[in-house]
Amino acid sequence: MNKVQSPIWAKDTQANETVATFTVGRDAEFDTMLARADVLGNLAHTRMLASINLLTQEELAQVQQGLKEIYTDIENGRFEIEAGVEDVHSQVELLLTRKYGDVGKKIHSGRSRNDQILLDLKLFIREEIIHTLRTVETLFAQLQTLSEAHKKTLMPGYTHLQIAMPSSFGLWFGCYAESLTDDLQLLLAAYKITNQNPLGSAAGYGSSFPLNRSMTTELLGFENLNYNVMYAQMGRGKVEKITSYALASIASTLAKMAMEMCLFMNQNFGFVSFPEELTTGSSIMPHKKNPDVFELIRAKCNRLQALPTEITFITTNLPFGYNRDLQIIKEHFLPAFAELQSCMELTMLMFANIRIAPDILHSPLYDYLFSVDEVNRLVQQGVPFRDAYKQVGREINEGKFNPVKTAEHTHEGSIGNLCSTEIARKCAAIVAQFEWEKTEKQLKQLLVVNY
Repeated sequence: MNKVQSPIWAKDTQANETVATFTVGRDAEFDTMLARADVLGNLAHTRMLASINLLTQEELAQVQQGLKEIYTDIENGRFEIEAGVEDVHSQVELLLTRKYGDVGKKIHSGRSRNDQILLDLKLFIREEIIHTLRTVETLFAQLQTLSEAHKKTLMPGYTHLQIAMPSSFGLWFGCYAESLTDDLQLLLAAYKITNQNPLGSAAGYGSSFPLNRSMTTELLGFENLNYNVMYAQMGRGKVEKITSYALASIASTLAKMAMEMCLFMNQNFGFVSFPEELTTGSSIMPHKKNPDVFELIRAKCNRLQALPTEITFITTNLPFGYNRDLQIIKEHFLPAFAELQSCMELTMLMFANIRIAPDILHSPLYDYLFSVDEVNRLVQQGVPFRDAYKQVGREINEGKFNPVKTAEHTHEGSIGNLCSTEIARKCAAIVAQFEWEKTEKQLKQLLVVNY
């Protein structure tokens, strides 16, 4: 274990090594994920410091150049938090101080590590939400394509895991496509809450410097400010929890799909199959084609659904102001985006290779699926519903039920009228509200402006 040195922000007293190691924890490991965000925050903050005469134009030019070089190193995989350096903030400041001397020590003016990490997290979360959004859009499009391609492929519908009424693979795929639109509503809410600037709240009580918080808000492409500096600090943990609910909602959709795929691959169902290279075998049973991919998607997504509860327990009843408890949220929250991303990518890989059995409903196992359609046919002929229900029930009990296995469903959202266009329109309207292009333009400008 590397010895933890006194951080650059510490007083002269040397920290107890055991205490320092315990309190730093795994910060360096996870802070590397925040490095790009930290540099972006520094680029905006130092421009603001120059605007209120806490940095000269010459100093600003040096710092901006140094920060852009660090950003390039991060992009090229050459950035690391050195042994003994506590976190990403300290590492960036240390690199600037080595290169430019005292000017590197000035960049923390008007700022606390509390609002610095808040800012880093929000910038990271905001970008990861957009990355998640783009993958959900791709999965949504795939599900809609499969829905249209298989809209005439009938399959059993179930309630209580008992055969119920006729369904179709078009309805099944379309169901999960529309489920994703509701998940995107939660993701949009998380994005809107995240997309507010906490910088300038310092340790939660503001600063005696005349900070221009509106300037950094614009430079970083935030939609708004967290105005109240105390509430800005209270947002730590809250933003992660709200975002985790959105991730958990997407994970719930994936987990349910994965579970049903495991059932449909089972030989007793036999509805779908996949190429052998996408399944796994058994060490003793040569016939096995196990759905390991879907089983792992199910498990990983169920674990993601536990994340909001974990964050809730960490943050419940914390007193006002910063508390070190918040540090450990990063350990499970930051990797959650990549975990969900991998689950979506593997789902799309599997669905790109799915084979759906034709004529599933030809089996007599599924005769009773059409009992409701037969009742409805009699009702349309003038038979009261209760009498039609009893008549079909008697035919079933006497073994005389011989249905016509066709489904004539025409209302909106049924197997004969999937409303795919309307669902796509709903999805597009939600996606448009993220307005990421404006933010992306601001961040690019922040990286290219020269002094």
